[in-house]
Amino acid sequence: MDEIAPAPWKNGRGTTRELAQRSEQGQMVWRLSFADIAQDGAFSTFPGLSRIHTIATGHGLKLSGTNSEYVAKPLKPVEFDGGLILNATLTDGPCQAFNVIFNPQLTQAQASIVEGESIGLEGGEKVLFVLAGQLDMGSQGVFGVQQGLVLDAPATGVLSDDGVVLVIQFTPI
Repeated sequence: MDEIAPAPWKNGRGTTRELAQRSEQGQMVWRLSFADIAQDGAFSTFPGLSRIHTIATGHGLKLSGTNSEYVAKPLKPVEFDGGLILNATLTDGPCQAFNVIFNPQLTQAQASIVEGESIGLEGGEKVLFVLAGQLDMGSQGVFGVQQGLVLDAPATGVLSDDGVVLVIQFTPI
């Protein structure tokens, strides 16, 4: 991931690295990014889109809006409307987060954490992102921290004893 240059957020209050994006007929279906969050402040909005926010390092943050509040804790994916106007308050220092932004009219996304075991995945489009340890996907390669892959076929893999992987499953509408 170090080879991907950080880009400023839409609101300029942090940086992110865009990891992958899927578009169809000129419309974004989903986008994956990894953000560095170093200060309290407004979260970027993405009207018409949905978000899944997963704290990868650090202690997390609280997202507060007029009628909504979300607590983003390490390794606990949080899903919310990307159009919400939210302010982030860090919990005990900077953190990093894996973000999925998706168009809910084209796909649904579900996030889960898998730790220290084998992974068996059904078909359909999915993303695996290593948060700790190592993931051995056989002929598809071995992936370390902050590495991952996009798959659209059934697959199996083995995590190291300390391995933690974020799995995002996409389901077309």
